[in-house]
Amino acid sequence: MKKTILFLFTMAVATLGFSQVKQTTSAVVAFDATTPKDALPKAENKTVIAQLNTKTGQIGFEAAVKNFAFGNSVIQEHFNEERWMSSDKFPAFTFEGKISDMQKYNFAKNGVYTVTVTGQMTVKGKSNEVTTPATIEVKNGTLMAT
Repeated sequence: MKKTILFLFTMAVATLGFSQVKQTTSAVVAFDATTPKDALPKAENKTVIAQLNTKTGQIGFEAAVKNFAFGNSVIQEHFNEERWMSSDKFPAFTFEGKISDMQKYNFAKNGVYTVTVTGQMTVKGKSNEVTTPATIEVKNGTLMAT
């Protein structure tokens, strides 16, 4: 059975003065693994550590597997078991990447920027390259990336 997993990566990046590195411990990662037979596998983790370097375009996050919340507690138990995410053996998954063509963007100015991010997503110890569009909104020194 083909499963489609959609990672929605939303992070609200806290301002650290005039620092080039913006970071937060309350970013959000959500996924939807709904299939035609099962609409339940949706989860959200609101305790993700995320970071963006506004000078170099380096971007990344780390999400604790056990912090994903499901609407159904049975699915949440199964999600953390050995046959699914093995959260005891693989307690976190990560993304490390970079914004393409970083010289085009000036995150010191208010605005909405559509960017492309390419990097390595690591889940259960296996890494795959991911390229995805993202939107970064800058408002008075605060960044929000989706």
